[in-house]
Amino acid sequence: MSSGQNSGGLMSSAGLVRYFDAEDRNAIRIDPKTIVAFGLLFGVGVLLLNAVAI
Repeated sequence: MSSGQNSGGLMSSAGLVRYFDAEDRNAIRIDPKTIVAFGLLFGVGVLLLNAVAI
């Protein structure tokens, strides 16, 4: 590709960045710490169920 041509990669992704950056007032908001805590509890629960099933 010559230096005069633009691949359009950055420009084509600009609309997606704007779309995902916008906040929706009706969206459900969950703290990231809550997600991590839920994942840890779920993992411990699976481990306990596996231990009981032996």
